[in-house]
Amino acid sequence: MMAMPLNEPRNDDPRKLRALLDKVVNLADDHSLTSVVVGMASSEGDLIFPEVVDFIASALRVDDSIFRMTRERAVLFLADADCERAQEIVERVMEAFSAQFATSKRPDVGISYFEVAPGKQDLTLKHILPLLFSSETVCN
Repeated sequence: MMAMPLNEPRNDDPRKLRALLDKVVNLADDHSLTSVVVGMASSEGDLIFPEVVDFIASALRVDDSIFRMTRERAVLFLADADCERAQEIVERVMEAFSAQFATSKRPDVGISYFEVAPGKQDLTLKHILPLLFSSETVCN
């Protein structure tokens, strides 16, 4: 019989985040595809946010990815989408979450966007992450 771990880690390996950003930059440069990096954050101790992240992960397309930074922060990578399309996707998924889960109100999730278009080189996590988690919406 195999024992299941009681507390499985809910955060992803930090190396995965760098690989995902490299993938987005390469899509932009090699294939002229615009992609969007989405920062999602909740207040400390929010019990619903991990469920929101799991729901979003289950709704993603094959080319999209999600990275769990902490219990209260996640980064979503939407390939082949501009900022407007990314906002539509995230809004649709959040509406679906609210419709399927019995909550008294819509989850309070701060969401911001960073568009990676062809020709944007030298993008680093050090540059993008502060932008994603500093304001409500960033579309550049």
